[in-house]
Amino acid sequence: MTTKANFTPEEWNLLRRAPMMAGLVVVAASPSGPVGILQETFAVGKVLAEAKAQSPGELISSLVADLTTEEGRKAARPADLVGKSPEQIKSNALDSLRQVGTLLDQKARPEESQAVKRWLHDTGKRVSEAAKEGGVLGLGGTQVSEQEKAALNELGRSLGVAA
Repeated sequence: MTTKANFTPEEWNLLRRAPMMAGLVVVAASPSGPVGILQETFAVGKVLAEAKAQSPGELISSLVADLTTEEGRKAARPADLVGKSPEQIKSNALDSLRQVGTLLDQKARPEESQAVKRWLHDTGKRVSEAAKEGGVLGLGGTQVSEQEKAALNELGRSLGVAA
């Protein structure tokens, strides 16, 4: 069983930031305006709350438990992305997730690595479904834009999971 103890503090922080990075890949690919961005950001919180309630595995449960603390939330904030363009945010988030995928493959059991990577990809998918793209005043538009679909594919490739 892989736990927080298997990782250095720097590695753990990389993992701790991963759910937010997965969400940012999608948000940065197709910014939805202020309301849409809030809905997409809240989607990450919903995924974390559901994971806490469902206990999807020791490693994910440890990550979620850590993210429910003030220290964990503070450490997971992507402060280094403030002021960056959406393309820079997306690129940095994908780079971070590539590192997460490699780290999981090196330090976690294969089934745990795949479970966490799948969960992170699902987090991005949930973010993509949180707000409609296009349309006017909530009418029309599409649930998941082409840009978001492409971002989900990139997210899957970065993590090493099929989209």
